[in-house]
Parts: sequence; structure tokens; C-alpha cells
Amino acid sequence: MWLKNLLFLGLLAGGGLTLAANLLPPRHGKALSNYHPEAYKTADFQNTVHNVDGSFRKLWEAEKIQPTTPATNLAIARRLSLGLMGTLPSLEEIRQFESLPTEEQIPWWIDHILQDRRYADYFAERLTRAVVGTEDGPFIFFRRRKFVSWLADEVFQNRPYDQIVRQLIASEGIWTDKPATNFISVTIEPEKQNQPNPVRIAGRVTRAFLGIRLDCAQCHNHPFAEWKQADFEGFAAFFGQTHVSLRGITDGTGDYEVEDMKTQAKRMVAPRVAFSPELLPNEGTLRERLATWITHRKNPYFAKAAVNRVWAILNGQPLVAPIDNLQTDGFIPPALQILADDFAEHNYDLQRLIRIIARLQVYQLDSQCEHDSGETLARTLGIFPLTRLRPEQMAGSILQASSVTTSDLDSYILLRLMRFGQQNEFLKRYGDSGDDEFDNRGGTIPQRLTLMNGKLVEEKIKESPLNANTRIKWLAADDAQAVESAYLACLTRRPTTEELQYFENLLKDPTITRGQALQNLFWALINSTEFSWNH
Repeated sequence: MWLKNLLFLGLLAGGGLTLAANLLPPRHGKALSNYHPEAYKTADFQNTVHNVDGSFRKLWEAEKIQPTTPATNLAIARRLSLGLMGTLPSLEEIRQFESLPTEEQIPWWIDHILQDRRYADYFAERLTRAVVGTEDGPFIFFRRRKFVSWLADEVFQNRPYDQIVRQLIASEGIWTDKPATNFISVTIEPEKQNQPNPVRIAGRVTRAFLGIRLDCAQCHNHPFAEWKQADFEGFAAFFGQTHVSLRGITDGTGDYEVEDMKTQAKRMVAPRVAFSPELLPNEGTLRERLATWITHRKNPYFAKAAVNRVWAILNGQPLVAPIDNLQTDGFIPPALQILADDFAEHNYDLQRLIRIIARLQVYQLDSQCEHDSGETLARTLGIFPLTRLRPEQMAGSILQASSVTTSDLDSYILLRLMRFGQQNEFLKRYGDSGDDEFDNRGGTIPQRLTLMNGKLVEEKIKESPLNANTRIKWLAADDAQAVESAYLACLTRRPTTEELQYFENLLKDPTITRGQALQNLFWALINSTEFSWNH
């Protein structure tokens, strides 16, 4: 009995300390993250930025269009935070951001994000959707959470992207001990003696790592591209010897057999690549040889596919769409090749690629323009593309907007557990967007109702010592500062003169309490169209 009482008192004390710590704002905010200004000043970094910017300027001149004006630093910070961490900048981070000289704000913010575990976790989840989808896979053979955690560690350490991909394709071992093998084990099919499916693996490899739809030639020659059915069968044959044994994923022996869909006749297929066979090494297992071929610097697709995906994560849409079809008849911006060459020349450094994209003129353009150039402006990226927030971005943004401090791994464990549960419950109701398709599909009526009347928004705007609106009510010097703090927390910008005047009057309304007025303000901002879009 005394142990139960002691445990109960311990929980009460822990909860009390957490509450007290969050009631009292820190006397001194978190120390500013370090950043590396030299990374942005090297000649080759600046040359790549200059060349990419120049390629777009030539395009605009040829089309006779005027790009939009530059966005504000706060708008760029919001884009970066949503794209790389799936959440808004906190009010605490905004104060730190604005304490720096204007020219240092964006470089510092980029490096602040790249040093934050939230970036690695979110970026890894986005990559996971590309390489294994959103499926749960066979329970006995697939551990999604372990796979994402491993991938997040690799991203956080800035492991070269080609090394990550080689591990995914060629690793051996048990999926619980060697998380990279989950890329293979997710395709295991119980009805086929619990063996990996070479066709599914080959299709995912070509789309995720090469950005080509070679699997469209699975049953017949590709109707629009040069790929033949034999090309895909030869590619799948590299995984024909991959099996599951007591040692996990291993490479055995034997031929890869396919069955003709018309005649049902079976035939053996030898491993072969569809292009650049001279890049395929002669030594190693079949999967090791293929992994080396895919990530070879002279492979015409690997670096471009990676750049296109990172661009899409940052911008909300790829440079070339669809993201898994670089063999398109449509226009391909010259910037893709410039960035791909730089990516390969610098050891497939993901952080460098992110820094370059974030410093480009096209990334820092405003999403609004005073002149109307129609589709040409959007097609030539003369304007930053408006994209609807993904479900996990919505959940992360609501949770962050409702807290004046940063919701990260330094938050108290009880708060982190509470937010984890709240986010999962919200996503179940709001819906998941599935694999990364970047199709910018519209929102639904149930999603809007979830925001307007859902449990998460209701809990995060009610008067509570843990919520931002209550903290702002207590700490803001006057109504103007309260309104400004709410706008910064929710929209990462300050209110216009008209907005400020309107909500100041609302806070002075004698028919409702100041706390209720702030609650109404937060509800209005979170349910605004502006909150739901990246811009």
C-alpha cells in the first residue's frame, strides 16, 4: 500500500513541477543555436546558387514575365519550419530569430532546424513514405517505427544519401536488428511462403531512387517511354535471390522465374539493367551490385530524383511532376541538372542541398503578386507555390501555436507524451494523406469540421495555464501586444493595422471576458485559410 501511495505522490509532484515550470516563463530563453556562416560563403556554394538563380532569370526573360517580390524573412522561416519539421516556428523561436541582424536570420534559422531532432524525425517520415509507403506491412517481418527511427538517425548524422540508399537496397539481417532491411521485408507475402516480392521491390526502387516508372513495363512494353517488359523483368531479377531465413534477409542462389500472363508458361530471367550497363560492377551480391549501379555518380537519374524529392518536401511540389516520372514530355527546368551535379559532386550531402535550395531566389519569392501572369508565372516558378498543409503539418502547427515555448525534445516528458497522444487522435479524425504524391488535393468538409469543432482545437484554446492564449493574457503588457503575440504564434506574422484595431476592440468588449476574447482570437486564426496553407 505504501508503495502505491509513494508512486501517487511522485506523480503528483512531477505533475506539479511540470505545471509550475510551464506557468513561469524562463528568465532567459534558450541559447541561440550555432550556425555556420562559412557554409554559405564558399565559392562553390555561391556559384551553384548563382547558376540556379541565373537559369530561372533566363527563363523569366524568355517568357517575358516579372517574378513576384521577395517574401518577408518570417514567411521564409515559416516555410522552412513546415517543410523540414512539420510545424510552425514557436513564439520563443521567433523572438530569437528577430534578435539577429536581418542578413543573418535565414542562415541561422536553416542551421537551427538542421540541428534540431524534429527535422530528422519529420524528414525521415517523409522519406519513409516514399520508400515503403504508408502500409503497415506483415507484422512479424516489418517494424515501421524501428525503420523510421533508424532513418532519422542517419538523416540527423547527415549520412551521405547514396550510403543510405545502398543500405536500403543491399542490407542483410533481421529487420529488428538491421532496420534498413525493413525496406525489403515490407514486401514479404505470407501466401508466397513468406518471401519478399521482387516485383514490388523493383517498382519501389525505380520510382523512389531513380524517379522513373520502369514498373509500368511490368506486363507489357511501356506505352509512352522506351522501357520494355524485358527491362523491368531484368531489374526485378536482381532481387530474385533475396530470401528470408533464420538469419533474416539474405541472398541465396537460384534463378528468377517469371510466368507469362497469357500463356502461363514459365521462363528464367537473368538480371540486367535497362541503361548504362557499363556502370554495373562485376563483384558482390546481386543487390550490392545493383545498389552501386543506382547510386553511381554517372547514373543519369539518381541525383536528379533525390533533388526533385527534396525540392518537393521544401516547396510542397516537385520541380518535375509527377515526382516519380523524370521521363516526362513536359518542361524540365535546367535547375534540376545544376542542383543534381552539385549534389553528386559534394558527396550527396543532404544538408548542403537543403541550404542551397533555401537560399535560392525562387524559394524566397512571395506567394502573392500584384500582376496576373496566369499559368506562366506558376510554371516558371516566378511565384512561391501555395500548397495545403499536410495532416501532420496541421496537427504539429496547432500544437505549436497553442504553446509560447518550443515543443521539442527538450520539453517535459509528460507534455511530450500528451502531445503525442493528441496528435495521433487528431490524425485519425482528420485523415492521412497517404504516400507522398504532392498532388495538392483540396481539403474536405469533415476536415474543416474537425478544425472548427474538433477536440484538439477546443483543448488547445481553452483557458488553461499550459495554453498560449492564457499565458499571453497574463504576460502581455497591453492588448496590442496580446494581439501581436497571437498572430506571431499562429500565422508567423504581425497583424495589419486593420486587424490589430479590430482585435484590440474585441479585447475591450465589455460583454465578454478578456480570456474569452483571446480564446475567440486563437480560434479564428487557427481556422483561417491562411493557417491551413503554406505560402
